[in-house]
Amino acid sequence: MSAETPAAEAGQFTRRRLQFRAWRGARPFWAGLYVLLSGLPIMYFPYFHLQIGHLTLAMATTAGAGSLIIGVLLIVLGVSLWFQKHVRTFAGVAAILLALVSLPVSNFGGFIMGFLLALVGGAMAVAWVPGAPPQPEPPAGPGPGEGAAPEAAPLPHQAADGVSKSYDLSGTSPANEANGRHSAG
Repeated sequence: MSAETPAAEAGQFTRRRLQFRAWRGARPFWAGLYVLLSGLPIMYFPYFHLQIGHLTLAMATTAGAGSLIIGVLLIVLGVSLWFQKHVRTFAGVAAILLALVSLPVSNFGGFIMGFLLALVGGAMAVAWVPGAPPQPEPPAGPGPGEGAAPEAAPLPHQAADGVSKSYDLSGTSPANEANGRHSAG
């Protein structure tokens, strides 16, 4: 950083944090994170070699390729939950199925860590529903009795809730002022 480098705009960190918060709130972020993180232990442990002094303990199994495929698929599903929120149900069910398959294939699902993360993340993805868009508030006008127009009394042939009890299907009842005339528009 030199003397000519402009300083960061005041509040830029706060603005970026709020942008990330809004992005995170519009998608199943935590479900995607759990599913993504579940792929790491499932993928890692079959290739892990533990060194204890001069003794090497190899965790390699015959299903190493299967563990790698399951781990990569879980990571891809986690990322797709972040960027393609409309596939949340498919990705959630696929993560749950891959978690169940990882139990016999990759060292008990990455020693249960990957299994539990995928199970919880998949369930969260299936259960996530996008929030309702904010509704515009009605204009603040005077309330009833505060200068607003008086409410009209219901007509005699209408109930108190304003719903007509007529069963006339011709549309020519005197209540709608049609009087037998039909308009074309």
